Amino acid sequence: MRFASPGAMDEYSRFVDWDKMDMSAQSQDTKELTCTDLHELKQLARQGYWAKNHSLRAKVYHKLISNIPCRTVTPDANVYRDIVVKITGKRNSSSLPLPEFVDNSLIPTYCLNAEGIGAVRKIILCIANQFPDISFCPALPSVIALLLHYSKDEAECFEQVCRILACNDPSRRLIDQTFLAFESSCMTFGDLVNKYCQAAHKLMVAVSEDVLEVYSDWQRWLFGELPMAYIARIFDVFLVEGYKVLYRVALALLKFFHKVRAGQPMESDSIQQDIRAFVRDIAKSVSPERLLEKAFAIRLFSRKEIQLLQMANEKALQQKGITVKQKRQNVHLAVHAENFKSEIVSVKEMRDIWSWIPERFALCQPLLLFTTLEHGCSLSRFYSHSEGHEPTLLLIKTTAKEVCGAYLSTDWSERRRGGNKLSFFGTGECFVFRLQPEVERYEWVVIKHPELASTGSETENHAQTASSTLSSSSIPSDPSDRLSPFLAARHFNLPSKTASMFMAGSSECIIVGGGDGQALYLDADLNHGRTSHCNTFNNQPLCSESFQISILEVKKGRQETNLGVNGFPRRTRDNTVFPGVFSVVRFLLRS
Repeated sequence: MRFASPGAMDEYSRFVDWDKMDMSAQSQDTKELTCTDLHELKQLARQGYWAKNHSLRAKVYHKLISNIPCRTVTPDANVYRDIVVKITGKRNSSSLPLPEFVDNSLIPTYCLNAEGIGAVRKIILCIANQFPDISFCPALPSVIALLLHYSKDEAECFEQVCRILACNDPSRRLIDQTFLAFESSCMTFGDLVNKYCQAAHKLMVAVSEDVLEVYSDWQRWLFGELPMAYIARIFDVFLVEGYKVLYRVALALLKFFHKVRAGQPMESDSIQQDIRAFVRDIAKSVSPERLLEKAFAIRLFSRKEIQLLQMANEKALQQKGITVKQKRQNVHLAVHAENFKSEIVSVKEMRDIWSWIPERFALCQPLLLFTTLEHGCSLSRFYSHSEGHEPTLLLIKTTAKEVCGAYLSTDWSERRRGGNKLSFFGTGECFVFRLQPEVERYEWVVIKHPELASTGSETENHAQTASSTLSSSSIPSDPSDRLSPFLAARHFNLPSKTASMFMAGSSECIIVGGGDGQALYLDADLNHGRTSHCNTFNNQPLCSESFQISILEVKKGRQETNLGVNGFPRRTRDNTVFPGVFSVVRFLLRS
């Protein structure tokens, strides 16, 4: 691609209020961008090569967007000129009612002048007319407002936004246009926070009554609260690398919020409002360059793995019947104090554990399936009562009053695939933990050290998607159609099997974690156990290296009607992996 930029900005200044624009960040020098290598283009975008030249950025945006593969019939500038008067009439643009799929309270103005502010509403209405399938798209006003700064007229901006919306490359996700897509992105972001921002996540759990609601704000941080200079820099990279950039920046925002606000009292009664205020005023503490630097320092999952997680979350929502906007049950409602009983953990501790598990499994009430007090200390009876349910949670209390356990992603019936041979199964969502004497969680070693594995042909460069990236049809499908394809070991090139020894079971024992030791080992009588370091989780011993079991319980999610608290549907089938039937296996050790 080759761009030449004149020194004057008049061509693209129609909708810009230059008094609001930071002119110190703008260069009047004529710049030229000659780039044929996509990897080089990615680096230039991250470095902000065209960020300081308004006209050059406009030309780059136009070229990048024109290269987006779109549906055969995509509305263009001429369509806008034909329909705008018919749709908006002669009414004052500020009085134009907006479609329900955007949030009327979040129409960013950035550095637009009065004409530009009015143009945002007109373009939204024309897009609603041309894209009747859009049902939920809160990011749209921000994208339109941003692109108006770099458009010659309303029609050109309309055409560019339409191309983004009409992208038909299945491997290239750009803007969420349905509530299902948006909600699954919020769940995916919550899962990523849980793994990459554990300190911030711990704070969210401690101060928020509904941590899921906090994470549902993640797109609002980017497309509503961030100042113009920041969202423009993010958009530079987004057009080259794609949706994953948005996750990166949102994670970085949360990390900076935790760093800046750690130890300080909340400024309001709502952590949501505090984060929004921090993002609005981010210029006081973090520059755009520092924000992007932090974002790209996060060693995030590959795009392939994130796509698998997104698919699992979408499937979970579809099976619950969640396709339109509605309130959802929070983690406090999932663990009812009046119904929950445990001899090991308090309700608060169980809620903390619940906050660690994947979003799609966290919204349910644990109920008893099996207990050694009623069914005896038999591993075979344990299997017969717990099979058909996944995931499971193990809680252990030692005679020294230590508390530890494990989250296990896969149905125990999978152990039979190895025949009479003890073999490992499960996915990288498994983790082990201890609660007493101190809280510590140990996740799959590959999560914190991705250099230990690669995903084959997966590439980080989203700019190469047109020719080489993953298509939805190439994603490995789970033969049992489970909701847990995420972090399956088969998706990684692992140098050693000891990095993926998640769980195993036979008539003789249960094992969690392997390789140079076992994170947990329980014998056939459900009486004795031991723990040590293992390669899969790179954990320290979870409690005293040898311990004795006194009580074992198996629990599953409550099964009532299809709708749960606040209208959030529950799963209704016991022996399939529905998000509402969350099984809990609780091991209580002799105290």
